Amino acid sequence: MKKIILFILFIIPVSIFAQENNAQLWEKGNAYFTTEKYNEAISAYEEILKSGKESAKLYFNLGNAYYKAGDINNAILNYERAKILAPNDKNIDFNLSIANQFVVTKIEKLPKPFFLRWKDSVINSHTADSWSVISISAFFAFLIFLGLFVFSRRAGVKRAAFWVGLIFIILSGFTFSFANHQKNRIKNRNHAIVFCPRVTVKSSPTKSGTDLFLIYEGLKVEVTDSLNTWTEIKLADGNEGWLPDSCIVEI
Repeated sequence: MKKIILFILFIIPVSIFAQENNAQLWEKGNAYFTTEKYNEAISAYEEILKSGKESAKLYFNLGNAYYKAGDINNAILNYERAKILAPNDKNIDFNLSIANQFVVTKIEKLPKPFFLRWKDSVINSHTADSWSVISISAFFAFLIFLGLFVFSRRAGVKRAAFWVGLIFIILSGFTFSFANHQKNRIKNRNHAIVFCPRVTVKSSPTKSGTDLFLIYEGLKVEVTDSLNTWTEIKLADGNEGWLPDSCIVEI
């Protein structure tokens, strides 16, 4: 019991110190950015990330600092990381579109059916935490109407409670799946940014593989497989191939 108490007493001050230190680094980073000391701002923001703390706002500010410092690849990388945590943030979308103008490789995305585009827009309208809150709230509402259905003696109340409760349990199920989808996007990151100035994509994971096409730095790619020091990638236009894993950085 004493060991547990000592452990708790040790962890709490460390946690408080880490939070205070991160707050100071955040303020320093913002101050450096406003005085155009972008490399110092980058260092401050990166220190916060090293502590294990991440947020859309942190990645967004870090992306801005990299952009101002002229490092477009890292700017795009951090805007994309911010977008994973805040998929519906218009400021992130705008700054990312500005940074992507510097990417040499232009890709025509394969068109998606309208219902998939609609589904993505709905899911991305909220974060995983927000969808979780909605799902839990809808489930509690379902329990309330379930109670009305079971204990009420009026047929009209029972009928209304049944249909309203059914709507809430369906809503809870859908929003739970949306939260799970957003959580998987954060946990299983399968996209990356090309960091090599230019790289030839091969037909197989060897240097002797057939040259397929050439891509340039800053391009976002989907990672589909890996073998030794090679990674298979897929572009938004459907083209696939292999390149050295040293040429990409995971989002």
